[in-house]
Amino acid sequence: MDRRNFILKSVSLLFGSFLGTHGFSHAVALAKSVSFSQPQIALIIDDIGYSFSKAKQFLDLNIPLTFSILPQLEKSYDLAVDINSRGHEIMLHQPMEPYGNCFDPGPGALYVGDKPEEITRVVEDNVACIPFAKGVNNHMGSRFTEQSHEINETLKVIGNQGMFFIDSLTSCNSLAFSTAKKLNMTAAFRNTFLDNINDRSQIMGQLQRLKQKAYQHGHSIGIGHPLSQTAKAIECFVKDPVNSDITLVSVSKVLKIDRQPI
Repeated sequence: MDRRNFILKSVSLLFGSFLGTHGFSHAVALAKSVSFSQPQIALIIDDIGYSFSKAKQFLDLNIPLTFSILPQLEKSYDLAVDINSRGHEIMLHQPMEPYGNCFDPGPGALYVGDKPEEITRVVEDNVACIPFAKGVNNHMGSRFTEQSHEINETLKVIGNQGMFFIDSLTSCNSLAFSTAKKLNMTAAFRNTFLDNINDRSQIMGQLQRLKQKAYQHGHSIGIGHPLSQTAKAIECFVKDPVNSDITLVSVSKVLKIDRQPI
């Protein structure tokens, strides 16, 4: 055993003695992440489906992005075809019930109390109207993702479609990611929302936080929305030479890293 491997193994064992078996596994993962020469960031652009022009401002950046498309909208299908033809990854942005009656998740939504057969029908119909989709993340869903029965049924349908799942984490009590892992699905969750505040300097700050996550763990996942300030902030981030050691990739490439997301 060379000196570097000896040190890494010793550090992992030391963490294991303090944290137990689960902590030991996590310590090994963190030790391995140090070896990433190019930390990876995956950016998901949500809420695609209403407008070609809003999608175009991100397509024109000519960088790897993943576009999550809302179902059952007039432009959903055509946008999926166009975005795929330009070499970008596509996801289904599955609407789910939020807290609060004033928030409408839109067509093709899942609601608390839906029966398994209804969940299956809705998800399969939505997948069919978003061609080339490789994965799914939730749109809204702060209430739905907290329901163990409904989210379990939903994820089983998604898994049966051979798709991965990203928990948008619209609720800190979401059961979606943990349920997906119990079902042995390929899954992750977002680390940062880029544009809860629609201000370029604020979005740049969120991108820097995402960058620090990637440094610490090898990769990170951010979610943004089709806003002009978001597109401009991403463009500035990519063009800044100080960020040249970060690689932007599609979500599916991040998921191929053999390590549980943080």
